[in-house]
Amino acid sequence: MLGAVQLGLFAAGVVLFVPMGMAGWHLSRNKMLFFSCALFITLAVGVHLVPYFPSVTSFLSSGSSSGSDSSSSVIVNRDSCFSLLHQVAFDFQELSNNSKRGSWKWIESENVVDCDFQKLTKNDASDLLNGSWVVVAGDSQARLMVVSLLELLLGESKMEIIKKDLFLRHSDYSIFVDEIGMKLDFIWAPYMSNLTDLIMGFKEKKSYPDVFVMGAGLWDMLHVNNASEYGVSLKSLKDSVVLLLPVSSAFANGDGSGTNNVVPVRSPNLFWLGMPKLISSMLKTDEKREKMDDVMWQAYNDELYRSKLLQQSGGPLFLLDVHSLSNNCGADCTSDGMHYQGAVYEAAVHIMLNGLLIESNQKL
Repeated sequence: MLGAVQLGLFAAGVVLFVPMGMAGWHLSRNKMLFFSCALFITLAVGVHLVPYFPSVTSFLSSGSSSGSDSSSSVIVNRDSCFSLLHQVAFDFQELSNNSKRGSWKWIESENVVDCDFQKLTKNDASDLLNGSWVVVAGDSQARLMVVSLLELLLGESKMEIIKKDLFLRHSDYSIFVDEIGMKLDFIWAPYMSNLTDLIMGFKEKKSYPDVFVMGAGLWDMLHVNNASEYGVSLKSLKDSVVLLLPVSSAFANGDGSGTNNVVPVRSPNLFWLGMPKLISSMLKTDEKREKMDDVMWQAYNDELYRSKLLQQSGGPLFLLDVHSLSNNCGADCTSDGMHYQGAVYEAAVHIMLNGLLIESNQKL
């Protein structure tokens, strides 16, 4: 580095003093002309030396970036904004009036306001998902997520036409939204093994969705009721995601010590749909009330974090925290202690969409 600086100074000296010495006698009679030439040469030397002084370059670049568009703030605040996405409040007064859907909004704290989260309009969501393949896989919670997403993209009138097919019991559902060239597949996959098989299928076909939302646990809790087995299945799923989907192998180790080799295929945006708050007293059957209590829910949730599947614990999937959302909404939001009003899943959809905006460094 010193050699480069010395060479630069030597070159600057040649550029500055040799021409001035040669022209000095001719310019000595015209002081204004002499001063102008000296100033010009000095400025030229300054431009020549700037690359050799990183602090000067950094200062100039920081000054120029301060006037850039607001997308730069998205990059700077990326991680902190991700952590604030679930800062949501619900309008309990509207819910208590037995309205079809309660309202929700992001809490207006200073940090949340700085992140500039937005409820996307139909046009905004359509632009964001234009040409995308979206897959949502899981149980009835995932189906309700699909309902909220399609209501945003299609509107309530078109939703009335397709709801019958969408709510066929324990069935898959596919739709192609012609206006934006978006394909959406809902895949009924209530058990962890279903999700692992699904990922294997993507690998075999060498075809991956652009957005992949998955989640399972309630059926396992009810019909298997073994948190340790659930944890084993979660780790198997995590290994399948890491090894079979085109994501960085750095996720292979929960401590982030893996290599940074990336399969040269576009990586999907991966989301985990968390289990809701379970209100045992409101569950409809004795079996559910016995097996799906707070203690078992916590044991299952502990296994989820222990598996290192979530970004929040060093893994590849970003958590859509339906438990936090449903807990904030409260008992007024559910009639069966498990499935919540549309406001909860609508909030989850907008959290996902804002997460996509942050991930891609986009602003509306």
